[in-house]
This record gives sequence, C-alpha cells and structure tokens, in this order.
Amino acid sequence: MAELATIARPYAEAAFRVAQKSGKLTAWSKWLRAFAHAASHLDLLKLAANPKVKLTQISELLLEVIPPLDKHAENFVHIVLEAKRLEVVPAIAQQFDALKSVHEGVADALIESAFALDAETLESLVSALKRRFGQDLAPHVKIEPALIGGVRVTVGDEVLDTSVRAQLEKMQAALTHQ
Repeated sequence: MAELATIARPYAEAAFRVAQKSGKLTAWSKWLRAFAHAASHLDLLKLAANPKVKLTQISELLLEVIPPLDKHAENFVHIVLEAKRLEVVPAIAQQFDALKSVHEGVADALIESAFALDAETLESLVSALKRRFGQDLAPHVKIEPALIGGVRVTVGDEVLDTSVRAQLEKMQAALTHQ
C-alpha cells in the first residue's frame, strides 16, 4: 500500500500543478476520479497487461470512456499507460484530492456512524467538528453498524471515537486490568 502511494505521489503532484496553473482543480479532480474508476476495472487491467494489445488501443478506449479535459489530461493518460502504472491511478486521484484539500484549506473528515444521519444532525456535527479541529471540513459519511451507536470521526491522522463500541472496549479494558 505504501509503495502505491510512493509511486502515485509524483503523478498526483504533476497533475495538481497543471490543474492549478489552468485554474481547473475541481474539473481535474472529477476527471481523475472518473479515470480512477475506469482504471480499477479488472477487465481493463487484464487488457492492459495483454502483450497483444497496443497502448494506443487502450489509450483510445480510455479517452472515449473518460473524455479528456484538455491536451494535458490526454497526455496524462498516455504517460500513465506508457509507464505501465494503470493500477496506480486510484492512488493518484486520492493524492490529488488531498493536495486540493490542503490548497483549499479543507480537510476530509470520515464520519462513521452506526446509523444514517439526517441532514440537521450531520450539519450540527460538522459544525462542532469544525470548531474542534479548527478548520473547514469536507464530511464523508459511512454507515458502520459495528459501532453499535455514536460516531467515529477521522480527520487526517486524528481519530475521535465516541462510539458505543469504543466505550464498551474501554470498559472491558478497565475491568480486566484490575
């Protein structure tokens, strides 16, 4: 996993510089996510690994499925294919979005909840989290029934766990260590 991140970093940084210079950060982010989605399909990865299939054929297929934003995006597809890094594209998109978030002063917040959160509850929670973490947050909600109740929030490398499961684990640890 760390190896993919290391390989993806220069590609993400190069794409970010191009997108920033052209003023198309959001468009590039969406396009890279579409590219990542296409690149993660097993059939496409098998096709790309087939020595009988030319890179130009794969490139044409990809550019038909995900039309490029501009010549730079088209070149990006060619570069990734020539370097045989198609499997790294999801990590590239993820790192690009992280660079975009830092640039915009917004941090991703993974909010895991045992149950679906209504809009009012989510808005209230995000408001409290913004005060707690001292920055704007882009919330991503994931339903995680194993939490039993409450929420677990991850912002960067910081985790705030107020779930029932975490409380039960703390209680169990306290009871067994006496």
